[in-house]
Amino acid sequence: MSGPDVDVAVVGGGIVGCLIARELVARAPHLAVTVLDRDIAGSGASRRSAGVHFPRGATPRVRRMTEYSHRHYERLAESDPALPIFPLAASVVSADAAAVTGAYLELARPTERPDGSWDVAGCHYADVGALTTVLAGELRSRVKFREGVAVTAVEPGPDGVLLRLGTGESLLAGRVVIAPGPWVHAPAWRDLLEPLGVRVKQVVALHVDQVPTAEDRLVVFQDVDAFLLPMAHRGHQLFSFTSKHWDVVPDEFTDGLSERALAEGREVLGLLAPRLVERTTSGRVFCDAYSPTGEPLVRTVDPSGRVVFAGAANGSGYRLAPAIAAETADLLRIGSGQRISA
Repeated sequence: MSGPDVDVAVVGGGIVGCLIARELVARAPHLAVTVLDRDIAGSGASRRSAGVHFPRGATPRVRRMTEYSHRHYERLAESDPALPIFPLAASVVSADAAAVTGAYLELARPTERPDGSWDVAGCHYADVGALTTVLAGELRSRVKFREGVAVTAVEPGPDGVLLRLGTGESLLAGRVVIAPGPWVHAPAWRDLLEPLGVRVKQVVALHVDQVPTAEDRLVVFQDVDAFLLPMAHRGHQLFSFTSKHWDVVPDEFTDGLSERALAEGREVLGLLAPRLVERTTSGRVFCDAYSPTGEPLVRTVDPSGRVVFAGAANGSGYRLAPAIAAETADLLRIGSGQRISA
């Protein structure tokens, strides 16, 4: 019997999936890798992401992942200054000084200001959809992309993992990485992922109709888990707040901002920056996958160890994507890259 069609198939062409493919071929240049996405690479949750990176972490593992990803993005931006990665100054507002100094990494150099807020270094935001598009374009000479091709079944077997595709074809892969973003409950892999206990939560970010100035900075309201981001490349501010709506279905978010979501966001914004409420009439609604532990999941999900799930980053998919990619390559034992997990 002939071998697999590809060595590794990555299911999901968002920022996490593309960085996984990039990591795999960087470690093993002759590896045959295919990325599959039912849409265009970078057009799902990545396109709607705020793309904020701040160097903080609530657990030792997330702190390691944050620092790894921070260095990765630094190198990426240095290699190509035209990439849509935008450094910016940042302040943290919190009544709990210990929570700030305990959460932010040493490289952030948290410094208290006279007004009780904190300056933190090392922050940036990215146009994640555009960045994913660039990364996918650079990868196409080394990685095969199957866009607009849905995976309808994932069937591990003795000779590999059979992927059944919406085009009527089948693809046999030696190993498969499922990086679906919030589409964790898709029928093709629902049974494989169900034991992980991943839940999907609504994410809402409101657009504030105010053009950022050069003096504007990212303001993180740590005590209420919200932030105000000057998106200079789009010409407006973005207010992200914590939504409490769980167990939602990604494909149902097609009708834009609801009356309830807008009201919830305005209520929180009114407590933090009331002068901006009347400037807030639009936004973006999507969702993300959350793990039971609050840490991203990178683990095998079938008895043979051929199928790996990578994701459930709890709203930090962009921020931790490089580290998720490195952990995935480590788990697959691809190359001799740096291990970041203890």
